[in-house]
Amino acid sequence: MALKDTPIQETMIPNVTRLTNIASTKDYVYCREVMQAASNNYAFASNFLPGSKRHHVDALYAFFRIGDDRVDVSHEGFSSPLAAIEAWEQAYWRAFESGDSPEPVMRAYLSTAYETGIPADTMAPYFRAMKADLVKTRFETFDELLYYMDGSAIPVGRAMTHILGVREPHAYSDAFVSADSLSIAMQLSNFWRDIGQDWQIGRVYLPKEDMDIFEVSESDLEAGRLSTEFIDLLEFEMGRTEEYYDLAGEGIPMLASGQWGVMSSLLIYQSILNSIRVNKYDVFSRRARTTLLQKFVLMFKSWFQIR
Repeated sequence: MALKDTPIQETMIPNVTRLTNIASTKDYVYCREVMQAASNNYAFASNFLPGSKRHHVDALYAFFRIGDDRVDVSHEGFSSPLAAIEAWEQAYWRAFESGDSPEPVMRAYLSTAYETGIPADTMAPYFRAMKADLVKTRFETFDELLYYMDGSAIPVGRAMTHILGVREPHAYSDAFVSADSLSIAMQLSNFWRDIGQDWQIGRVYLPKEDMDIFEVSESDLEAGRLSTEFIDLLEFEMGRTEEYYDLAGEGIPMLASGQWGVMSSLLIYQSILNSIRVNKYDVFSRRARTTLLQKFVLMFKSWFQIR
């Protein structure tokens, strides 16, 4: 994985070695580099989280990024993508069993899990979803897609909730409802933005039942056909996604810290949907993007909203 040339200043990362002997500051620095190289939106929004939490978010993102890349990008060093993700899964369970790992990202994530109370089994559905990604390329119903996201998205939100904490008298189970909704909304936004890109690698995340209702076929996707039917289908899916964003926003006040960062993430990812509309629904030859200026505007908007 190519990382940015500009190194991260180690002073940005707390000296976690004083808290645990598992991970070093350099492990967390590496995680930050992984995140910055892979995600502009996520890296930008993470800057508005409390400084004491950012290294944990870096570790969480890097943990998922490596697993995702082994399935989607490269399985170099392994016989197959399945062998690559299974090796990452085995490294995960070994780390929790032994309390250590030779992998810098795994060491950082393990330290984060110990310090913030993320249960080891939080990631079990994630590994299930990654292995399913190798064989399942179509979804008959939206419920099927939700089941997939139970592993591919929801563990992210639940781990983040542990990292940021929950205000009394709320329980983690209360906050998970909104965290799950935000995770689903963000992944759905990515799905609709990447319809053309996913088609190129043989995947369709649009539920078949919805495609049938709106009379959109896979040949339409192959041709990149921006028909009225396709636009109506995309608007339907984006409207459904915005309902998840609404539910997610209701739970942000439950968080003990990081409300500004989470609200910024919500608004930045939600803006993907508006960018699709600005692009006249062309998700085949144009990528929906949020400019740096737009991100700053959304960041200030989020600051006022949480207050």
